[in-house]
Amino acid sequence: MQIGVETSKAVDQRRIFVVDEDEITRAALQFMLHDEIETHELTTLAEAFEKGQDWLQPDVFILGMSVLKAQGIEALAEIAQRYPAARVLIVAGPEDEELGLAALKAGASGALLKPLRIEAVRQKVDTILGRAGGAELIQLGGL
Repeated sequence: MQIGVETSKAVDQRRIFVVDEDEITRAALQFMLHDEIETHELTTLAEAFEKGQDWLQPDVFILGMSVLKAQGIEALAEIAQRYPAARVLIVAGPEDEELGLAALKAGASGALLKPLRIEAVRQKVDTILGRAGGAELIQLGGL
């Protein structure tokens, strides 16, 4: 099912890894994004790193807070070391403000705020990828 998909985006050769222990968040993000970009759901960073070897390198990591809580902010540095061109978005709720801000300071490119909405998620991904339809990048003090 394709909801408001532009053909130019649907044939984009880039890919996203959604990494989160929360199956519902992973599935929701995969559903919101898979029509416009190749999207893979993964439970752990170890799975993502294994899948990202050789030809299947991600352009964007979308990390749930569960990953950062389990592995710490250092996970962002490990992603940057393995995939220097990849951008990282975090998925954060209001209860995650402190860890979310720390992640942004440590190098995450932006945040997807819960509750997730299809238009906001697609717009943020377009922005991160520099595709048409993205929002203007604005530096804010918070998430």
